[in-house]
Amino acid sequence: MSGLCHQRRFYTLDASKLPGGRGHGEPIRLFADLEQDAELIAVFPHKGGRKFLVASAQGRGFVVAEDECLGNTRKGKQVLNVSAPDKACALAVVDGDMVASIGENRKMVIFKLDQVPEMARGRGVRLQRFRDGSLSDLKTFKAQDGLAWLDSAGRAFSLTMKELVDWRGNRSDAGRLAPKGFPRTNKFGGVVRSPSKIPGETALGGEPSPASP
Repeated sequence: MSGLCHQRRFYTLDASKLPGGRGHGEPIRLFADLEQDAELIAVFPHKGGRKFLVASAQGRGFVVAEDECLGNTRKGKQVLNVSAPDKACALAVVDGDMVASIGENRKMVIFKLDQVPEMARGRGVRLQRFRDGSLSDLKTFKAQDGLAWLDSAGRAFSLTMKELVDWRGNRSDAGRLAPKGFPRTNKFGGVVRSPSKIPGETALGGEPSPASP
């Protein structure tokens, strides 16, 4: 299993060492040296061979190979190299040729993935520009399939590239207000995230946590 915390580090855990059976599991701090105020923003099984789009709160990011994110120590591996107060904010599995990015200000921009460099580590490039607020979420998608998202009730919505013409642009654009019907959470949905809001206290093992609303 792998996880990305907002302090820009990836942590890798051996799933065979996680507690089994029923119960509430164990705090992740027992398996990784998380800093006191560290908060996981994504948790996912390591498959290998994939690519991730990682981004910071200030809208900087890049594509990184999953195998470059493996941490060999309890202290993890720093991949997104931005300076405080900026922090890691979002991660998406690369699955397409387009990127959709949305900020806390509900402005969305769509651009081609080939505008984003692939790196092993660094600050990356500006994905979206914000006058106020910061990045909320991002995802990749195939142009021929259009952009899809889930609302708070789990219902799926999608728009074709023709319907998305007003939001198409280039990376570092500010974007336009999100399409009608987009969730007020400013999240696309369908991304594996930390089930706990308590910094560093995600429980591992035991029964699965209920899905977030």
